[in-house]
Amino acid sequence: MNKIEEAQIILKDLGLPKSQQNEMSAVTLLALCNIKETDKWKDAEKISLGVSNGVMKFSSDFYGMNYAPNSRETFRRKVLHQFIQARIVNYNPDDPTIPVNSPRAHYGIAKEALAVIKTFGSKKWNKNATEFRASVGDLSKKYAKSKAVARVPVKLPNGKTLKLSPGKHNEVQAAVVEQFLPEFAEGSELLYLGDTETKDLYADKKTLAEIGIPIDQHSKLPDVVLYHREKNWLYLIEAVTSHGPVSPKRMHELEELLEKCDAGKIYVTAFPDFSEFKKWSKKIAWETEIWICEMPSHMIHFNGDRFMGPR
Repeated sequence: MNKIEEAQIILKDLGLPKSQQNEMSAVTLLALCNIKETDKWKDAEKISLGVSNGVMKFSSDFYGMNYAPNSRETFRRKVLHQFIQARIVNYNPDDPTIPVNSPRAHYGIAKEALAVIKTFGSKKWNKNATEFRASVGDLSKKYAKSKAVARVPVKLPNGKTLKLSPGKHNEVQAAVVEQFLPEFAEGSELLYLGDTETKDLYADKKTLAEIGIPIDQHSKLPDVVLYHREKNWLYLIEAVTSHGPVSPKRMHELEELLEKCDAGKIYVTAFPDFSEFKKWSKKIAWETEIWICEMPSHMIHFNGDRFMGPR
């Protein structure tokens, strides 16, 4: 087991959420503990580092992990912020008077966390890690609890209810199932529904396989897939809040993916509001449909000679 893998175990045992148990988080912990591949955890020490010339340089120099310069915000928002919340790291420990966003801003491992980390690999580790989580709180459980409260419910055509992870993107997906489907795809079945946390949260694998859709490539499917069995129409719907619409490139990708599916294909891009639609309008492919949550009873057809239906 290498040091990256060991650091990931430490983060998990100290109660960090799964999204802070990745390689970026691991190398950040290694940098702040000044642990190189051949070092022992008992020799971990506190060193104060900034992001670009500290953590990112350490990861490049000692672990060969070269991150793009614009990754520094990801380190701050997706790693160090959570480390501080978990009481593993302190912000500006050498000079708390440094203003926010100062180029002198730095991070240092908290002494309580360091004392525990130094025992990794020893008989004391499990006991120390458990006591640390109990004393400062298990961040992974706190995050899970807050997410459970804020989850987005979506009622499926079969009457069951799924709970999507919170966020605007999933709110659009829920609206597609609850409003678009009965208005413009009445009688359709839900075959696939993704989630920002769990890509294939809902998948009718049996029907997908029956109509020739690869069931081992969910990551390539659009956000929502509906199927009208009587008409043999397939609705391929992308929900857009930050990522792109059904562009010519995306349309070509889906055509290749679904080459063995003989259902008539209807490509739809769903937007939360008109301003988001305008932002992406120049990238939308012709022969596709547009649906906007704030005006759910209307469609915009990117083809003047006909309305909803396969092209």
